[in-house]
Amino acid sequence: MSAARKPFMFLSRPTACAAWAQEPPPERVTVPFSDPSRPKTVKVSLINGSITVNGYNGNQVVIEAQGEARRHREAPEGMHRIDTGIGLQAEESDNVVTIGAGPNHNGSLTLQVPVNTSLKLTSVNGGKIAVDGISGDIEVNATNGAVTVTHTSGSVIAEALNGRVTVVLDKVTPGKPMSFSSLNGNIDVTLPADVKANVKMKSNNGEIFTDFDVHIEPSSRQPVVEGASGRGGRYRVRLDRTISGTINGGGPEMQFTTLNGNIYIRKAK
Repeated sequence: MSAARKPFMFLSRPTACAAWAQEPPPERVTVPFSDPSRPKTVKVSLINGSITVNGYNGNQVVIEAQGEARRHREAPEGMHRIDTGIGLQAEESDNVVTIGAGPNHNGSLTLQVPVNTSLKLTSVNGGKIAVDGISGDIEVNATNGAVTVTHTSGSVIAEALNGRVTVVLDKVTPGKPMSFSSLNGNIDVTLPADVKANVKMKSNNGEIFTDFDVHIEPSSRQPVVEGASGRGGRYRVRLDRTISGTINGGGPEMQFTTLNGNIYIRKAK
């Protein structure tokens, strides 16, 4: 099958609406990959709404979009409103499925993707990002919402600006760095008991907890001198709150960072 770009598909349903629109039924579309035998990637970017992705034993991307009821202006006398629908777009090119929506979309998006799919997911307002059962490379970024990644075998980069980050990794892809961060929220990551990693941990206003035997590097939390010393000079000494160490002898780097929250690094049972 040719890898040429497929045209956009628009999910919408024209219908008459009252002043307060009822929540519309979910809309569903399936997007095939150009070559299911090759590496696959799904990219989703929403301004408003939540994203849920589940792995399944299939070769296509199944998209289900659910809008939310919202208030409209009263229609002029003798006229009725035509709903513009969810307004979601999806296209496939060279085994990459790209999904997006305009600023007027407000609702939830649920995807089923092949288990061995890599993901790049972004949501700005009003929604969480949840991923389950994926074995590819995962990058998620939620500005105002929590991030949850579970039953994953691969590598994860997870960021929630205002929300909690929860990740459970069944297996870890060897040799790939990972990062878990939040500005306002806890970081809670469960790793395989035999994972090998170099870890960097930092919580400005919180605590760090783990049941791994972490070997802390002696150079961690040493004072940092900034500026010039001597007559007439100014300098500042600060204590870097980053703690560096190794798990099971060390390996790829894993960073755990939060400004306001605790860090939990758990050993899978």
